[in-house]
Amino acid sequence: MPGQSVSGDDWAVLDAGGDVVLLGVIDGLGHGADAAAAAHRAHQVLSCNPTEPLDELITLCHRALLGTRGAAITLVRLDVAAGSLSWLGVGNVAAILIGVSATGSAAPRASGLSVGGIVGYRLPPGQQPATVPLEVGDLLVLASDGIADRHLTESGVAGPVDRIAGDLLDRYAKASDDAVVLLARYRGVRR
Repeated sequence: MPGQSVSGDDWAVLDAGGDVVLLGVIDGLGHGADAAAAAHRAHQVLSCNPTEPLDELITLCHRALLGTRGAAITLVRLDVAAGSLSWLGVGNVAAILIGVSATGSAAPRASGLSVGGIVGYRLPPGQQPATVPLEVGDLLVLASDGIADRHLTESGVAGPVDRIAGDLLDRYAKASDDAVVLLARYRGVRR
């Protein structure tokens, strides 16, 4: 957020063994140092436990964030070999899977499951990840609420993911909040 020296939003891309990657976006409530401290603590939990199931990771983050501002967190386990992803979120971190047709047109194929609550304050019971199949060329978009959901598909899916992420941040980041965007493109199984 303009005027702040640290961001209360964070992201993680972690090796979860074999062809599996754990991705996450963490939005510490509010902004500034207290939000950054909560986001950093959640990032540490993810870094130390990347192979744990997503629901267990949310629970571990919840325990670690008790007494902090708390956070909204969305996690994705991307299994490259299986061609699928599983996702789970608490709070308002968006997750959208955008597919590309044979003609090159793009459209959202699925949205991540996110339930209301605050990790570190009020964790909803019984959360379970949803799993969706991946198709070559799919683009996964994770974003904190520093970017309005309605803008997450407006930069297109062509080109390098760093350019798409930069475009989303440059064009749609709110001046009143921290913002983070994490993108991943599924290229299929490497041989």
